[in-house]
Amino acid sequence: MTGPPRSVPAPDPHTLVRAHTVYSCVMGSRAFGLDTAASDTDRRGVFVAPSELFWRFDKPPTHVDGPAEEQFSWELERFCTLGLRANPTVLECLHSPLVEYADGTGRELLGLRGAFLSRHAHRTFTGYVDGQHRKIEARVRRGAPPGKPAMHLLRLQLALLDLLRTGTLTLDVGEHRDELLAIRHDETSWAQVEKRLRTLRATSEAAAARTPLPAEPDVRRIEDFLVRVRRTSASGPAPDSAPDSGPDSGSGRRPDRS
Repeated sequence: MTGPPRSVPAPDPHTLVRAHTVYSCVMGSRAFGLDTAASDTDRRGVFVAPSELFWRFDKPPTHVDGPAEEQFSWELERFCTLGLRANPTVLECLHSPLVEYADGTGRELLGLRGAFLSRHAHRTFTGYVDGQHRKIEARVRRGAPPGKPAMHLLRLQLALLDLLRTGTLTLDVGEHRDELLAIRHDETSWAQVEKRLRTLRATSEAAAARTPLPAEPDVRRIEDFLVRVRRTSASGPAPDSAPDSGPDSGSGRRPDRS
């Protein structure tokens, strides 16, 4: 009599990232145009867990730290869910100017960048700014300089204003680089930073009233994409969906501010 089938162990999270990454990019100061000689290289990515792993009681991870230092990846469904909620980190990941790797699925995901954008970004970006503002205030009360957190706080407020005005999310800070680096190096007082934030907040509120962004993201397009990816995974890779090269090969644009 044949016993029950033996369960095959699921691959460890780092193996999932290594074998199933569809998109990876550089984020952080290098993507924002704020890097210096001492800047780290932060990498973010998206992997697609094989569909058969979802048939188990023990589901694949929604996100993975590593395997490299300063590397973080989301499973595709989690990434799309957060993007539809206008999560600032995920939206910025989709718009990084420093794409290191994208296979066919990754390129299609990038082609959907605009479908994730909506007026919800005003609420989520503002909520994140408010939360970070409170943390920095507590930091300043303890006698610590606001420094890098204050720089990124103002950077995000500037990015939101530009997004609301143009309907496009741009990461590079451009002409604001010197202003932001002065904040990072504590050459600008926290009182001055707060004054600048209040001005930008008021301007953003006005821009939100006439933004070209749609009221809602295009959920149907993104869900159709996710379902097709899951079906392809369940039936085996399609001939034209093979990756151009592995995520460690450095294909695509490389960071050039080091």
